[in-house]
Amino acid sequence: MGRKVFIHLALILGMAIGVMLFIIGILIIAIWVVIEMKRMRHKIFAIFLIVLILFTYLSFTLVMKKHDVNLKTVPGIIEAGGLYLNWVGSLFGNAKSITTHAVKLDWTGNETGG
Repeated sequence: MGRKVFIHLALILGMAIGVMLFIIGILIIAIWVVIEMKRMRHKIFAIFLIVLILFTYLSFTLVMKKHDVNLKTVPGIIEAGGLYLNWVGSLFGNAKSITTHAVKLDWTGNETGG
């Protein structure tokens, strides 16, 4: 009788330890995921800034290649800024126009009766 009680208690204790280890494992994984999410948010922001800087540099270079602007003088810099902002404005205008046309299209598809 005493041996059966000991085995029964050992099984209950073993299961309790197993459940406790499982809960601790889940907590460790949850903490790790939260820390990685914070780190990921900073990485995404850094990637966004890098892409924004590259886009600005490349688009400014593209716009300035088409116009003969002297960037060594203050009036030239002001003119270049105006040209670039005008280009960015037209870019957003074109994106708005494309979006408007896409929304107005009939996207229901070709339905056949059956």
